[in-house]
This record gives sequence, C-alpha cells and structure tokens, in this order.
Amino acid sequence: MKKISIGSDHAGFIYKKNIIALLQEQGYDVHDYGCYDESSVDYPDFAHQVAKDVEEGKIEFGIVLCGSGNGVAIAANKHPKVRCALCWNAELSRLSRAHNDANILSIPARYVSLPLALEMVKLFLETSFDGGRHLIRVQKINYLES
Repeated sequence: MKKISIGSDHAGFIYKKNIIALLQEQGYDVHDYGCYDESSVDYPDFAHQVAKDVEEGKIEFGIVLCGSGNGVAIAANKHPKVRCALCWNAELSRLSRAHNDANILSIPARYVSLPLALEMVKLFLETSFDGGRHLIRVQKINYLES
C-alpha cells in the first residue's frame, strides 16, 4: 500500500480532512499528524513531523497545509532530503514534481479553493520527475560550501 504523511495547522484543517478522504479513496495509507480541529496551533509542529518521515525514508511524499503555505514550507525545508514546494495552481504543482522532484506539497489553504487543492494533490502524486537536465539542478539544491 502506498503511504503518505500529511499535517496542517488550524487554517488547513478542513482542507486536510478532504484531502485525506481523496487519498484514502486512491488507496493511500495516510499518516495524519494533525491538527485535529480548528483550534489555534503552531504550524511547525506538524510540518516537521511530515518532513521527518520524508527525511527518514518512511514515506516518499508528504502534504502540508497552513493559511499561506509559507510557514509549513519553510519549516519542512529545514530538513535534509526535503524539497517542499509551495503551490497555488495546478501547473506549479505539476512542475514542482516534473522539474524540481519535490517530495512535499505545501498548500495555502486561505488562497486556493478546495477543488483546486484536490486537483493539485492529484497532479503532484501522478507526475513523475523528468530527470535529465533537471537532475543536475536538483542535485545542486543542498548548499555545500566549498
């Protein structure tokens, strides 16, 4: 069974519930790191858990949500091996996988519609990394001081 981790703050809670339903319909084993209602919480607590799963190789892909998508993306990208892409339309979601080999999708719940968020999730998970010239670029993402 395909595994995926997901986490959100209070602003992304409703979208997260709908995304989990979609993922389960598609046969995913979903690890939900919370939050579990709309009470105010701190987004890094959830983003770090999803990113840790990717970093440790427990899952291939993750999804994080907050109001702007920025906070969870910044937190997730602090982890080695994580390439979290903040996307606000379908084409960016597709390109984040095809060109950047993103492994976590960040969704700005206050700035995209629920149908668009669901479409972005589908595209993110269906799109393969193109490799080729993009692989060279992705390999340069982790900064190594020389």
